[in-house]
Formats: sequence, structure tokens, C-alpha cells
Amino acid sequence: MKLSAAFSLLLLAPSAINGFSLNQAKTSAVNSLKSTPFSYSDNLGRRFASGPDMEGGEMQRQSGPPPQNAAPPSQGFGPSVQSKSPEVTVQGGSLKTWAFSSPAVERVQVVLKTEGRPLDADVELWAGPDNTPHKMRVYVENGASRPFSAVLETPRGPNTIAVRNIGQLEFPMAAQIEAVSAAGPLAAAMNPGTGSMTIQGGALRTYPFDPMVDSVQVLLRTDGRPLNARIELLQGPNNNKQVIELYTEDGLDRPFFAVLETPGSGNVVRIVNTATVEFPLTASVGAYMTGSKDSYDEMQPVISGYGSGGARGGRGSGFGPY
Repeated sequence: MKLSAAFSLLLLAPSAINGFSLNQAKTSAVNSLKSTPFSYSDNLGRRFASGPDMEGGEMQRQSGPPPQNAAPPSQGFGPSVQSKSPEVTVQGGSLKTWAFSSPAVERVQVVLKTEGRPLDADVELWAGPDNTPHKMRVYVENGASRPFSAVLETPRGPNTIAVRNIGQLEFPMAAQIEAVSAAGPLAAAMNPGTGSMTIQGGALRTYPFDPMVDSVQVLLRTDGRPLNARIELLQGPNNNKQVIELYTEDGLDRPFFAVLETPGSGNVVRIVNTATVEFPLTASVGAYMTGSKDSYDEMQPVISGYGSGGARGGRGSGFGPY
């Protein structure tokens, strides 16, 4: 390309001596460059071309072969029905944070799940330096069949959500953090007819559910006092499938709302007020989604993540006969 321009200037030099001006010679050389098509390739193997239409300054991109060193798309933990935000993998022992600097974000949804392994995490809400108004410890026996899904109030931003995987390196998890609409109170998410119950400090309440219930919604709040509680999902005598230890500095300004997946039968939600008698709380627990389980096997308890189990107490095919 540079050689072509040089040759054009050499050819036009005698004409300039015979009476043509230097400006006309430059114009002819530029026109010669514009009429010469050229192309090049970048380091990714993409081909670019330009021709007589390069007057606008934008080069036309030609379709070429895909780069050979392109990384395959990540498989991740699969799609989530709880949230549409991108998944972020949190390895065992690591910490990830999501900052929401806009004061318009007043409510955030947190979804944690695994590929079927146990889930053990700390979730905290940071509102300024050394200020943690909301924190919880989450344990799930099987993060695939029972993903953790909760909604946290984040008034008066900026706020930051911190998720720490306190499990071993062999137990990674996927986190999805998303700002959701703050239209209306969290109580409006409860199904009609779901009543509330006061739980005094040190007391507990249990809520058994029919096998037709696929998921349960839980709403905890106070009259403005601190909230300390433990939420347990049981399937069998003292068989914890999911445990949430919760603290909120103001249960009226920052109530807690969560959806617990309840596959199989024999599911019981137990709520314990771990505070003293001066700090009662109000709990609203009800069915969130119901389905149709027609067969006997579908109603068996889910034991250790082996599925719905067989006809002998839900042991499944992996345990063998009695």
C-alpha cells in the first residue's frame, strides 16, 4: 500500500514540473489509495477488508473462520428458576461481594446452590464500614434439590452483599445476587390465608406440610427489635435437610423472607426464637408451590440426595435390600 502511494507520487512529479500544482498531485495520490482494496487479519484470525467505500472511516468486517483458541462456553451449575442473574462460582474458603451503590436498590434476592453436594455458607449485608445489620449462616444437605433462596431488605444504600463459602475446597457453590422490585411490603408475597404466629424468646414452633407441597415460604419479622432465629427444614426425626441461623438488627426495617424447597414427604419446618424472652418475633409460614404426586415413590422422603427413593422407606436403589 505504501509502495503504491510512492509510485503515484513519482509518476505525478513530471506533471507538477510541467505546470500542475503540488496540491493536485497530493489529491491524485490520495484518490489512488482509496481505490486500492486491502485486507488484514488480527491475532484472533478475524479478517478485515476495506475498499473504495472507506470514506466514512469504518472498515467492513468479513466473515472468517472462528478462532482456534476460543474457550468453550462454561457449563456452570445449570439454569435457575429462582433468579435470572448470572451465576458466580464461589470456591470453598473464598469470599465474593456484590455492591449496590444506588439508593434505588431496596431489595435483593440471594440464591445459592450446588451440583448436589452440601452447601455451607455465610451471607452478610454490609451497610457502611464495620456495620453488618443482617447476617446468616446457611447449611443445605443437597444444594441441587434444595437450593437456598432468600430476599433481603437493603434500604438506604449503598449496600454490599458478601457470600463466603466456608466449606472445603471440594465443595464449590454457585451464587446469584439480583436486585428485585421493592414495590409493596414482603408480606404481600405471602399467599392469601397465610396467618402469622408470635414466637416468644426461647420458644419454637413446628409446621408440618403435606407431600403435595413442593416449596414453603417463610417470613420473619419483629416490631423493630432485633431478630435472632433458627429455621430448620426436617424430614424425619431430627434429620436436618436445611438450617438457617439468622440475625437482623431491626426486624421491622429488615424482615427476612425465604423459600424452602420441600421435595418428597414428611417435611416439617421448625422455627426457633434464639433470643431472650424480651425479643419476640412474628412468623408467617405457608405453602408456596404445590404439585401433583401421583405415585407412591414420588411421596417418599429424599434421603441423602439419592432422589425420591424406592418403595421401602425411601432408601433408593443405592442402599440394597434390608
